[in-house]
Amino acid sequence: MRAVAVIPARFAATRLPGKVLLDIAGKPMIQHVYERTSAAHGIAEVIVATDDERIAHAVRGFGGKVVMTRADHQTGTDRLAEVAQGLDCDLVVNVQGDEPLIAAQSVQIALEPMVARADLPMSTLREALNDRDAILDPNNVKVVCDQEGFALYFSRHPIPFRRDPDQHITWWRHIGLYVYRRDFLLTYAKLPPTPLQLAESLEQLRALEHGYRIYCAETPHAAVGVDTPEDLERVRALLAQ
Repeated sequence: MRAVAVIPARFAATRLPGKVLLDIAGKPMIQHVYERTSAAHGIAEVIVATDDERIAHAVRGFGGKVVMTRADHQTGTDRLAEVAQGLDCDLVVNVQGDEPLIAAQSVQIALEPMVARADLPMSTLREALNDRDAILDPNNVKVVCDQEGFALYFSRHPIPFRRDPDQHITWWRHIGLYVYRRDFLLTYAKLPPTPLQLAESLEQLRALEHGYRIYCAETPHAAVGVDTPEDLERVRALLAQ
């Protein structure tokens, strides 16, 4: 079972342009993601997929592998699928380029069910949320799952709604790391957008709306995405410690 990790990376970002190249502890952000992903057991190769020569130059500078893609992709999955067409592998792992603290163990946790079960088209990760502000934050995508761990729905809204305030409930934050069977990824990228996907601006809902199952593995390793200058300073402080 050969697994290749692909890190889609673009220069444009609404709130923090060029963020994947910003310095964190003496390295560009993309290098932290690359090195942590490379440390995961079961990953045969790591590739950065980009349409920007500045990113490509930085990746080559630290010895990483880069594949140039078209510039007209609307989503990271489209960019991923373009690279996957030329890959000889069974599994494609999509790692976000703006999560410099992603744990190698989390990559392994997402891989394990895909290796163990041939019936799974894709898997992803979730972590328990305990902070009320984080639960209410629409930038933290929440997920609810069935009793076997398959996603029922993803939302920017706090789900589930707790009618009885005394009832104990666990809220789960979705971590945007995905593992796809290569053949499914190529099919998934061709599926038309769906109403819930467009309403929530969450691409994974397209898979659910077309009837595909997504397994959500639990990880104890918190992921810290960088979307704002405040996020960047938080990550810098964590790595400085």
